Amino acid sequence: MSTATATPRRADAPAMHWLVPMLVLMIGSFMAVLDSSIVNTAIPTMQKDLGASSDDIEWVSTGYTLALGVIVPISNWLGDRIGATMAHRLSMIGFALTSALCGLAWNLDSMIAFRVLQAIPGGILPVMTLTILYKIVPREKIGSAMGIYGLGVIVAPAIGPTLGGYIVEYLDWRLIFYINVPIGLLGAVAAYFLLPRMPRGETHPFDGWGFLTIGYGLFALLLATSKGQKWGWDSYPTLILIISGLLSLALFAVIENEVEYPLINLRVLANWPFVNSLLIISVLSIGLFAVSFYLPQFLQNGQAQTPLNAGLLMLPQALAMAVLMPVAGKIYDLFGPRWPALIGLAFAAYGTYLLSGINVDMTRQDVIVWTIVRAVGNGLAMMPIMTAGLNSLPSELTGFGSAINNIAQRVSSSIGLAGMGALVSTQSAQLSADQGALVQSSSSIPQIEQLVQQGGAALAGYYQEVQLHVLAAAYSEVFLTAAVLTAACIALAVTLRKPAAVPATAAPAPVTRPTPVVTSARELAATSRVLPLTEYAPEHDERHSDFRVDARV
Repeated sequence: MSTATATPRRADAPAMHWLVPMLVLMIGSFMAVLDSSIVNTAIPTMQKDLGASSDDIEWVSTGYTLALGVIVPISNWLGDRIGATMAHRLSMIGFALTSALCGLAWNLDSMIAFRVLQAIPGGILPVMTLTILYKIVPREKIGSAMGIYGLGVIVAPAIGPTLGGYIVEYLDWRLIFYINVPIGLLGAVAAYFLLPRMPRGETHPFDGWGFLTIGYGLFALLLATSKGQKWGWDSYPTLILIISGLLSLALFAVIENEVEYPLINLRVLANWPFVNSLLIISVLSIGLFAVSFYLPQFLQNGQAQTPLNAGLLMLPQALAMAVLMPVAGKIYDLFGPRWPALIGLAFAAYGTYLLSGINVDMTRQDVIVWTIVRAVGNGLAMMPIMTAGLNSLPSELTGFGSAINNIAQRVSSSIGLAGMGALVSTQSAQLSADQGALVQSSSSIPQIEQLVQQGGAALAGYYQEVQLHVLAAAYSEVFLTAAVLTAACIALAVTLRKPAAVPATAAPAPVTRPTPVVTSARELAATSRVLPLTEYAPEHDERHSDFRVDARV
């Protein structure tokens, strides 16, 4: 029998092949996340062109967010049903086509309907990206891959205001949607040729009751947080949505623990390293969206900046994160998540604290320096923390982990913005009342008397200036709160560890004495005294071209 063997594949061979597919995956995640932030910049212009009220136009963003919350939980099931690669390609094509429909919208109702449709592939893309990433990238290179993935999910919201401001100011707001068409179609073609083919997973019955309960629960909570400030947090509609949503999610947990094939395997929540990373990422997501929302708003309303200029002031922080994301991934591969997380969270907390100094007279240099300090922290911390959490899960639970990760980011950012909005409203009302009382008590001051004598225009200008200072003080409280929450996460980051590499197959049990190499049946008979020859059978080893003899006891 021939003893020649084929040369086995090197253990690091996959590392040569994952980079190009990873870049293809990044296109989809970048496009989907960018769309969410860039659309917000065009909302005022859309309102004017579509003839909508300020209340109704909000449904362009709210409808998309609600649909995302419903579709993300079924992404993992869909990937198993048709294959992760196929689900990714179809989502790329679907996102391109629904973006074209959004650009063609002729009134508000059609825009809202098309945005809901756009959220279906938009919710599937990030989940499929993470699922494929963990299947094609070696574990020892996962940090570097997640650094590239972070360019899509973290940098995209940061450059959204800049790109959106330019398109709205100099081009047509419909290009915000049309630009996704060539990107999506080219990305789908690239995925067809460059992504490895992945077979379907085990097909299980669809967990309909689980989908209904988590879908309604997330829908109710997201709707309540989106409209709670307007409806009133103690109003009946808001309270009904919050209570029924929480009860629905509790029922979902009961169902998932009872059914044979759950929609989302909640075993991932029994893994403390994953839950720990989920908590930290949720807090960082709140801060990220709070800064992306409130700072450009103040620059436009408080300092009369155009959307483009406000976006340009936010661009340096995006560039800082773009540079640091891959670096942070490499640091994770070398040293693990703890040090980049601790240093990053410290920088992020300090940068957010600097932003609490927001005021009407702050300079462009102040804005750039404060946001860059904060971006350095986010760039160092976010991907190592997320990677540590997902890496702690068994490979069969990674898909569920990525789905829960996306849900947590969506829900936490929505709830966080709602809470920050309530804080802004409360602080603004209190500060306005205090300023009004101060003006009344100071009516005998010569400057106030002079404004009264000058007439309504002078008083209106003074009132506007007071309101801007009130707005700055309210936003300062928001950023201070976000800084405290971020600093508190440092205690959680201390426990972060780099999970030990999990081998693909179990190692063979050690033997107490060397086993002789058997090359013939005669030698087998001579070396074995326990089992007869008929109990031995040749077994083919797929890694080699010959047969080995295996003793089956």
